[in-house]
Amino acid sequence: MDRLCTPWRFNYVAGERPEDGCVFCNRLECDERENYVLHRGRFWYLLLNLYPYNSGHLLLVLNRHQHLLSGCTEEEIAEMGPLLLLMERTLVETYRPDGINCGYNGGASAGAGIPEHLHMHMLPRWNGDTNFMSTIGQTRVMPQTLDQSYERILPVVRRLVGENA
Repeated sequence: MDRLCTPWRFNYVAGERPEDGCVFCNRLECDERENYVLHRGRFWYLLLNLYPYNSGHLLLVLNRHQHLLSGCTEEEIAEMGPLLLLMERTLVETYRPDGINCGYNGGASAGAGIPEHLHMHMLPRWNGDTNFMSTIGQTRVMPQTLDQSYERILPVVRRLVGENA
């Protein structure tokens, strides 16, 4: 029998919070490589989700503590669109998915794991990427580590940002 080990998920599934304060505010100034930050805009930053649904699961995080889009300034909303487009282009080029999910969960009852800090999810999807492991075993099989995803995505993000500068 093959064994699938995902030790990096234990703290998350056990409900443990390994750091004090808001995890997104804590990454406003941090070691970008260590925290999988891919790009910083004026009002938002882009990083890998530490608890991804699929390899390449990206997050776009507002640079300030705010929980709903309606609380964003016009400038924040204006920057969000091009960054979502950057995320989509990056995923399409890097992973060639069959589809893409994008959205945010406004509040805990909507499924937000960190409801007090606005963040958008975007992830690649493939036909058949939900299988018995997710359905029966409550487990996701990730074909890449976060380090591998970061190394694959970062050069694409940098090139696309440079092309649009």
